[in-house]
Amino acid sequence: MMKAVLNKIFSVTLALLVLFSTVSFTVEKHFCGDVLVDMAMFSEAQKCVSDIQLSSIEKAQISKKNCCKDTVDFVKGQSELQIKTFSDLSISKQAILSAYVYTFINLFEGLPEQIIPHKDYSPPNLVADIQVLDQVFII
Repeated sequence: MMKAVLNKIFSVTLALLVLFSTVSFTVEKHFCGDVLVDMAMFSEAQKCVSDIQLSSIEKAQISKKNCCKDTVDFVKGQSELQIKTFSDLSISKQAILSAYVYTFINLFEGLPEQIIPHKDYSPPNLVADIQVLDQVFII
């Protein structure tokens, strides 16, 4: 049971690792002056300052500088997975791998088939319990 649970946990972990290594996404940030106004991952960042509640000092700094800027950070995932086959390995690695697999398969010997000599023998029907009738008991 523990082996099955560990096997499932390991397989889910590997599937998530492959999934997250291939995911790409962008992070858009909109700065007004030195103030971060909006940050978005799956949509565009908001561009206008009028909707945001800023203090009068920050609005004055923004209106003086008028330097709004957008930054886009692109996190690129792995675009192509490399799948290696047995023939891609060198000859020495192929020999080592095949020897390892052969020894692992033959590591455990199977149990010999048990022979039950009285498998087809059916005991006779008891008409009466002889020990009780003769009052002979093993003590």
